[in-house]
Amino acid sequence: MPMFKPRKLGGLWLALLLALAACGSETATQAPAPGGATATEPAGSGQGAQFTGQTLTLVTHDSFVVSSEVISGFEELTGAKVQILESGDAGAALNKSILAAGAPLGDVQFGTDNTFLSRALEADIFEPYAPKNLDKVPADLKLDPQNRLVPIDFGYVNLNYDKAALSAASLAPPADLRDLTKPEWKGALVVENPATSSPGLAFLLATIEHFGESGSYTWREFWRDLRANDVKVTAGWEDAYYGEFAGGGSGGTRPLVVSYATSPAAAVIFSTTPLTDAPTGNLVPPGGAFRQIEFAGILRGTKNLDLAKAWMDYMLSEPFQNDVAGQMFVYPALPGASVPAEFEQYATVPATVSKLTPEQIAQNREQWITEWTDIVLR
Repeated sequence: MPMFKPRKLGGLWLALLLALAACGSETATQAPAPGGATATEPAGSGQGAQFTGQTLTLVTHDSFVVSSEVISGFEELTGAKVQILESGDAGAALNKSILAAGAPLGDVQFGTDNTFLSRALEADIFEPYAPKNLDKVPADLKLDPQNRLVPIDFGYVNLNYDKAALSAASLAPPADLRDLTKPEWKGALVVENPATSSPGLAFLLATIEHFGESGSYTWREFWRDLRANDVKVTAGWEDAYYGEFAGGGSGGTRPLVVSYATSPAAAVIFSTTPLTDAPTGNLVPPGGAFRQIEFAGILRGTKNLDLAKAWMDYMLSEPFQNDVAGQMFVYPALPGASVPAEFEQYATVPATVSKLTPEQIAQNREQWITEWTDIVLR
């Protein structure tokens, strides 16, 4: 990731430089304080280093990653420690927080996305808060007017394929979703369970919009045909990608997986040997993509409210947003934040994505998941 360039904050930035120099910090390119506050006045406090000795607990899904430099930047500027509490896939993490309502597992939760947004808001487990820089985030990413959940990043869920596996089988990538039900693709696809996995639910929603609820061939027929064609279902993304997918590097055998449009770029970046091309590719047939927006929110009942606000400010600050793409391989919510050059070469922005609204998802999600479960798993 390229180093970020700090914003000009006038006297506040000068005060930060002086404070960092006094603490023996290395350079002026360290992360600015949350919300643009000085090093002696963290966001949400106004009382100096009142966070010293406190711990910020971030409840999140198992795929959350942020660089140690970004974490230590927040710790140095606030005096607090950061604890990451991984809680399964996004759906499982949200369910745990709902069950812990009133006695939250942590201070802030990250990873609830637009497929589970309504469930999270209806549970009333988040404290409204508008972090600094939220006004710079595109309006179409902000789906909660009360700011109980605010957007941190977004990405595109679609199908990935392993190039070597398809070449060995003399197969061209399927051009249509319905091709996945043909005999040549029997046993080829692994998907995530939409009841526990946000990308799994995102892909289900994309197929529901594409095939529809009525007509000669609905989404139900499509999934019945996928089951007959030996589709594999896992609980979450990591199990699917690193366990079953041939391109995951862990001995998987299935050449197709529900993943992200940035996954081929990640494969290049994380390769232990130089590559001239990505070993995996994006498969984006009509109806096969969904834009997933990830949110963060302060858990209601936290005993560290001011510290939680400071962390929320930090998640929409340039240092954190510049780190997002290179760590989790999604797009940062803050316009102008850095992304790896490999995104331009190997990531795909789908021409069309599902247009199901949060309201439509909220009204039908549980029924759709129940029907899918009956069709595919029983």
